[in-house]
Amino acid sequence: MPTPPLLGPITDRPARLGVLISGGGSTLKNIEQHIADGRLPAEVVAVVASNPKAADAARDKGVVAAIRVIERSRFPRAARGVTPFSDAVFGHMRDAAVDLVCMAGFLSLLKIPADFDHRTLNIHPSLLPAFGGAGMYGHRVHAAVLDHGCKVTGCTVHLADDTYDTGPILVQRPCPVLPDDTPDTLAARCFEQECVAYPDAINAMIAGRVTLRDRVAFIADKQG
Repeated sequence: MPTPPLLGPITDRPARLGVLISGGGSTLKNIEQHIADGRLPAEVVAVVASNPKAADAARDKGVVAAIRVIERSRFPRAARGVTPFSDAVFGHMRDAAVDLVCMAGFLSLLKIPADFDHRTLNIHPSLLPAFGGAGMYGHRVHAAVLDHGCKVTGCTVHLADDTYDTGPILVQRPCPVLPDDTPDTLAARCFEQECVAYPDAINAMIAGRVTLRDRVAFIADKQG
């Protein structure tokens, strides 16, 4: 029996995206730009920021979607605090009738509820499983890549699960590590690939081209 697609195809309307941010909002802005240019048949209907600075930074970049701040710091730091924080985040996604949740530089661990299992994506600035896990985000990743003398790095879009950076991989795009790179220059080069990889993964999901066998995700070729 053929494996059913994880989502879609959504063809009768724009896909409804929910985006989660913790940093500067650059990934969210890229998603909005792809929508505005007609390259992504979707609309951003809900945004959650885990801190007020992230919301302000996204607005400063010209993000047009309404942003709700749900501060991680207001929830208990113990492991049991993950569930109420996750409930608040996904409750907002549910109220907005979101089809697909996109973590976009979201740094807080979440417990994915059953109705958003395999409908929550994350992007990470390395070629997972390398340089992933708790505490590995942003420039920490790029500094580790340089410290290890890697010649190639890149980015990964994967299905999010209840741990850091371990879900099935959807899209990876590589980029070279140059001899004179710093974490800043490497981050900029990786982000260029992220700007392609995330819309590609979102498009594949909403077109119904993604299937899952055990822990391996497959993306069918575009038709036509």
